[in-house]
Amino acid sequence: MINVFVINSGSSSIKYQLIRMPEAIVVCSGLVDRIGLDHATVRHKVFLSGKEQVREETINVPDHAAGLKAVARLLTDPEIGVIRHPEEIEVVGHRVVHGGESFASTCLVTQEVMEKIKQLFPLAPLHNPPNYLGIEVATSVFPSARQVAVFDTAFHQTMPEIAFRMPIPNSFYEQHGIRAYGFHGTSHKYVSEQAINYLMNNDAKIITIHLGNGCSMAAVDQRRCVDTTMGMGPMNGLMMGTRAGDIDQSVIFHLVNQLGYSLEDVNIILNKKSGMLGLTGHSDMRDVKAEYLNGKPDATLAYAMYAYRIKKYIGAYAAVLNGIDAIVFTAGVGENDELTRSLVCKDMEYLGIQLDETRNTLGSKGVREINKEGASVKILVVPTNEELEIARQSYALLNR
Repeated sequence: MINVFVINSGSSSIKYQLIRMPEAIVVCSGLVDRIGLDHATVRHKVFLSGKEQVREETINVPDHAAGLKAVARLLTDPEIGVIRHPEEIEVVGHRVVHGGESFASTCLVTQEVMEKIKQLFPLAPLHNPPNYLGIEVATSVFPSARQVAVFDTAFHQTMPEIAFRMPIPNSFYEQHGIRAYGFHGTSHKYVSEQAINYLMNNDAKIITIHLGNGCSMAAVDQRRCVDTTMGMGPMNGLMMGTRAGDIDQSVIFHLVNQLGYSLEDVNIILNKKSGMLGLTGHSDMRDVKAEYLNGKPDATLAYAMYAYRIKKYIGAYAAVLNGIDAIVFTAGVGENDELTRSLVCKDMEYLGIQLDETRNTLGSKGVREINKEGASVKILVVPTNEELEIARQSYALLNR
């Protein structure tokens, strides 16, 4: 077995899992939060002898290096340690949000790869810098490990040019790489393949619907992504927790030229103050749902708009794929909010989408089918597991 340590570095956090491959055994997982702030926290969960143990600490974590060193200490802790020495970590798999056109697949990290990730900072200024830093720090904390980069954008690199190009002057693409890249690719890849295995149909046409605080959809034909809702950055497409999604460009000019907002103001409004938060005052779907069930008009409208936009893309992608074998709901909202699934699937019989409301309310682990018996399109709920997908891709890369 090989120890694959998966790292997802954010601007002030590190999510991680230690997975033993190829058996895909999760040995431990955790989160280092509030890095660089007072009272940083570490929540470390281990699975020993069939039992789950959790240790939580509030410690000084001034930077990502200190955070990973704290994790290494917990990994080798005399009481709850799962390895004896950091050198037992053989592979570190890193989530890197933006790979541009440079990376269409998972790759070993070299100095050249690091330079290219750095060059892509302008395309993902909130994500690629901490991802880059996570690789730098992991290289020193786990010196014997091979570092592997898994790119969120890679799955979408199979999109045809008619899908990823934008109808603006050619020079913006040719000289500056302005095009649609798409995100959440690791999740879309994982759940689409789970669905394909469930359907036992390698030629399946699937629409994957990733609904969390960030939301996106992908059209998948024979395991290949042919279109996705997010574009050059993660603000486009569906309505989200705090992001507006698709919006008339004229609104931006009106906010700047007529209402006096700066471009930075508009960026903050559309990225951090819109979506569910802008309409209801809440970005967490659980809070919005509580208000919906209490009959609050703002929440009722927000849910309707949220579902409506998903339905529009289902229709668009049914046309792109020339048919659908299955739609897949995944991520925090997609997996757990039966109300969202019900509203999305309502009045979709023309496309063969028929929800069984009883099945929709029943929870279970693994892939579950919530369509009516005999429906021509399967409606699946598939739990996503981006960390496992990163571990699988890292392991596969090194064992070709």
